[in-house]
Amino acid sequence: MSSAVSPVEIPTTAAAHACRDVPTAEPGDTVAAVLARIRGHLFASVAVVVICEEQRLVGLLTIENLLAAQDDYTMAQVMDPDPPMVVGDEDQERAVWEALRHNEPGLAVIDADHHWVGVIPPQRLLSVLLEEHDEDVARLSGYLASTAGARSASTESVALRLWHRLPWLLVGLIGSMLAAGLVDAFQSQLERQVLLAFFIPAIVYLADAVGTQTEALVIRGLSVGVGIKRILWREAVTGLLIGAIVAAVAYPITLLFWHDAAVSLSVSLSLLAACSVAAAVAMVLPWSFSKLGIDPAFGSGPLATVIQDLISIFVYLTVSAVVVG
Repeated sequence: MSSAVSPVEIPTTAAAHACRDVPTAEPGDTVAAVLARIRGHLFASVAVVVICEEQRLVGLLTIENLLAAQDDYTMAQVMDPDPPMVVGDEDQERAVWEALRHNEPGLAVIDADHHWVGVIPPQRLLSVLLEEHDEDVARLSGYLASTAGARSASTESVALRLWHRLPWLLVGLIGSMLAAGLVDAFQSQLERQVLLAFFIPAIVYLADAVGTQTEALVIRGLSVGVGIKRILWREAVTGLLIGAIVAAVAYPITLLFWHDAAVSLSVSLSLLAACSVAAAVAMVLPWSFSKLGIDPAFGSGPLATVIQDLISIFVYLTVSAVVVG
């Protein structure tokens, strides 16, 4: 009978998904003896065999490796002595990623004294991944913060739909008004060279796309314990390189179709700057939210989009004012 901790009691921890109804063995048990104990018994999961010594976890053995081993081998000879494991109060998402990082079908859960608590079986790992995916998608859209809410969003009332979505749309409205003010400040420049206005949507879109990609990586990294220092350098360089490549491609294309070297140069330089800045904003905003104790996912989606759009428009119009005049 499974002794998994009720997810109602501890809904977001590794211990909430731990199950003890799995095959167990001691280091000195032979493969033949363990197989004999497994046959004829129905377990909640047989993906891994747990090897314990005086209730302390010492290793795991996948069922595939158990079946492939010779009958006279002991568990100590064939087990993984350094299996993926987490303490029971670890967040469920970090626990799942620990299992995936080790490419194991199950994850051992232990207590603070290294005593075995249970195993998170493959089916539970998949369920947690699905729950976290639903939650991340909802939060990235600035819609909801809970998995249950994300799953019920499609059937909730009109009043709740407005309550969940309207605040973020109002943030977008404020941002669009500020963007309109920015464009108005450069009105005389745009009137002199109307062609400049044609490229505003392209600059904004590409910067948003780069920022969205970076936000997803940063938020996922923060959620599974990857510090911003391990992400910062790689993403900053990646944003700069993406901007440079997009700028290099944009210049000849815009020049070919619109035959204005100054405008083409403005577009290219703006893409380089906007994409680089977007990557920086996409890293700083979620990190700042995390430091303030706020869910980093709320630093993405609508709020980050507004900030990136304003910066992209300002960069483009400023560069154009210098290059085109």
